[in-house]
Amino acid sequence: MKAIHWVISGALLTAPLFGQAPPERPEFEVASIKAAEPINAGTAQVNIGVHVDGAQYHVNSFTLKDYIRIAYRLKDYQIVCPDWAGSDRFDISAKIPAGVPRDKTPEMLQKLLEERFALKFHNDKKDFPVYALIVTKPEKLKESAHESDEDKAEAAKAPVEVAASGSSKGVNVNYGHGSYVSFSDNKLTISKLAFPLLTDWLTRFLDRPVLDKTGLTGNYDFKIDITPEDYRTMLIRSAVAAGVVLPPEALKLLDNATDESLHSALASYGLKLETRKAPLDVMVVDSAKKVPTAN
Repeated sequence: MKAIHWVISGALLTAPLFGQAPPERPEFEVASIKAAEPINAGTAQVNIGVHVDGAQYHVNSFTLKDYIRIAYRLKDYQIVCPDWAGSDRFDISAKIPAGVPRDKTPEMLQKLLEERFALKFHNDKKDFPVYALIVTKPEKLKESAHESDEDKAEAAKAPVEVAASGSSKGVNVNYGHGSYVSFSDNKLTISKLAFPLLTDWLTRFLDRPVLDKTGLTGNYDFKIDITPEDYRTMLIRSAVAAGVVLPPEALKLLDNATDESLHSALASYGLKLETRKAPLDVMVVDSAKKVPTAN
């Protein structure tokens, strides 16, 4: 198989809250939305990412579903939308108004999507089979090295730069300040990642949502070995989750697939994926334009 970049975009920016817009939302001063090059299974190398520096906000090669996830602070599985919204890709460049903090960009993005894509939706609840990630042996978990208060202050002022690249040789996502994810050569390597983001990654590799039930708030490091068979399965699932159209013979490989090596590796860190059923909030997209209103 070629091009495993499809796993990236869903995990770049997520947060655990269901979308609740403030009464008066700020909006971008100016914004440009352009169609991006489509991603397909034959692409050799793809680079996508998010860059926020001062008043400049740039995101490249995200789907409408990705933008909805960022804007309304959702998980991938909480969005019910047309197939094209998870496959057609767009670049957004915008200017943040003076005096508006960059942590308000999700609210500004909400308004942009509703205006340019004529996005309309309603909220609902849906029962899901899920995995709950729980801690069984806390003594096996060790937090990443703590940053000093000075380092945290510098990081808060620095530009936001999330860079991702993927090819047939693997996927790398750099969140900055020593936090990254690498998935290649039958290994999943994670540095300085909090559990809500870790469960986002696991969700894209597995056959159901993964909920963070660890109760832990720190950042952690993991090095997980995956069997070649499970590694291939995880690649295919991540492609499907990203809206990549795969040939039937690739999808056939998911029949009777297991994730035993991943479960065993997590157990070595004192973690367990526990099967449950849970009602979760979802956003149902009622309508949206495939071609956004002109800039």
